Amino acid sequence: MNWLEAISKFKLFLKIERGLSENSIESYSSDLKSLNNFIIKNNLSKDLKNCDSNIIKQYIYEQSKLNNPKTQARRISGIRSFFDYLTFESFIKTNPTELIETPKIGKKLPDSLSLKEIIKIINNIDLSHSQGIRNRAIIETLYASGLRVSELTNLKLSNLFFKESLIKVSGKGNKQRLVPMGKFSKKYLKIYIENERPKLKIFKIDSDTIFLNRNGRQISRVMIFKIIKELAIKSNIKKNISPHTLRHSFATHLIENGADLRTVQKLLGHENIITTEIYTHLDTKHLKNIMKKFHPRNI
Repeated sequence: MNWLEAISKFKLFLKIERGLSENSIESYSSDLKSLNNFIIKNNLSKDLKNCDSNIIKQYIYEQSKLNNPKTQARRISGIRSFFDYLTFESFIKTNPTELIETPKIGKKLPDSLSLKEIIKIINNIDLSHSQGIRNRAIIETLYASGLRVSELTNLKLSNLFFKESLIKVSGKGNKQRLVPMGKFSKKYLKIYIENERPKLKIFKIDSDTIFLNRNGRQISRVMIFKIIKELAIKSNIKKNISPHTLRHSFATHLIENGADLRTVQKLLGHENIITTEIYTHLDTKHLKNIMKKFHPRNI
């Protein structure tokens, strides 16, 4: 089995056994092809079985000149998973990455928006524009339900339950969860679906997809980023914001208003509550208020 065959089998494993998204699978594949290209470029042994820890260390050293620690850690993790798979399939005896350390990464908390900033963004959406109602529905849904951008772009009409005010979301690994609709997201979803979406010439393959571009095709992640960046500029918000900023703001505002961490974990679709803790940091003012209210020596 050569490198390309092994990568192809590994991609199938990631899809079927681990249920990863296409984006995640392509990320793994890209990292492994990068390692293979390094081996070819440096005239090292092309036999997959001869790829030892020294070769991988050389590759990591070269990549460290080009990438930050976070990217390095991700690449090492992907390569380690690949060799774990080859070991499990008995193609190789030992994993050459076992003793290779992953760079230590400081956890950088993403920016969050205040409610005032979110309202400012919403108010700057031009509803008279042909895509204005759609964009309002997008922003309202991202913030009201805490969706990932990929979850939003893949939302189907059949995922909406207006009577129950619920959205069925397919998250990472195709794991499904139900999240509530917000009052305003429900309103603008209805307006968009009933009044604006029917004006488009919709491709058959995207007939069940909610959010479409002007050509009647599924809206892209890139377009969502573009919409939000433009609204941030229009709203004179200097923070580096993205669709994830709205998701993070959703979680932060819930926590600040008394929601418990387990509930927020379920709403976000996090498998591990540690992840939820990272994304739901609280500002110091809120922490001080909690201490003042509940600590026995402050009462």
